Amino acid sequence: MPKNIPNIVFNSKKPNNSGIEILTIQNLAARKNEVLDHHPEKAHQVAFNMIVLYTEGESQQLIDFVWHKVQRNTITHVAKGQINAFQFTKGLEGYILLFTDDYLKKQINNLPKNELIRLFNTHLFSPIIQVPETSNVVNYFQLLYEEYNNQKEDYNQEKTYKSLHSIIFSKLDSLKEIETYHLKQSKQIHVFLDFKSILEKQYKSSRNADFYAEQLHITYKHLNTICKDIISMTAKQYIDRFIILEAKRLLINSEIKSTELAYTLGFNEPTNFVKYFKKHTGFTPNNFKKDYL
Repeated sequence: MPKNIPNIVFNSKKPNNSGIEILTIQNLAARKNEVLDHHPEKAHQVAFNMIVLYTEGESQQLIDFVWHKVQRNTITHVAKGQINAFQFTKGLEGYILLFTDDYLKKQINNLPKNELIRLFNTHLFSPIIQVPETSNVVNYFQLLYEEYNNQKEDYNQEKTYKSLHSIIFSKLDSLKEIETYHLKQSKQIHVFLDFKSILEKQYKSSRNADFYAEQLHITYKHLNTICKDIISMTAKQYIDRFIILEAKRLLINSEIKSTELAYTLGFNEPTNFVKYFKKHTGFTPNNFKKDYL
């Protein structure tokens, strides 16, 4: 039994690759037993960003310990650092678009600002989009796939990738905007994103919502109101969910012991961490790790 799950890095076989790749679900499924570093149907952590478009079939995809139902015209998005696994059922078809953080940074000026917020704030929005039958987004995935696999490379090919990548993002922005219309109209989203940013940097220092309200120069009540409006939970519930997810990721992707992890996450006593983890997951840290491995 492996001691941890694989951390999969971006590794394109295409010469002079700038950090983007597209392949079909069928291709990955056909060679799943040939992949040496991991099995794509078992939990693995990705060191890149990924957008998956399902064009045929029904199945499930694991994203950060939650299995999501997928079917024709479902799009999933997985950000760097998240836990992923596929389930290759019969007749499953589609495209898997991979790109690195460096590639994304180079594309920033060409991408819709709101879409970056909606897609890559993994604690904030659902990783699932259901595409209407009338949408032509699949055409652009297909075009990118054909261009990427065109054997006659030329100096304009990289520009073509960037253009199609931007178009796909614009299409996703339009689709996601329908689901999050109220957030676009809310000034509170910026305060929430500041809260999220501070939490990511200082969660080891405090699990107390008052601490973060003070950092934001607002009252605890105001922070709670914002969290309830944006994500339908209290600030404390969000903090707990964030810490539990970090704990899960560390547990299954390292050889760290739960006692050491407790101190890493800012707990004074390992027993307090075990109680905290079990309260929110129903498992002890060790049992959770055994279950996923």
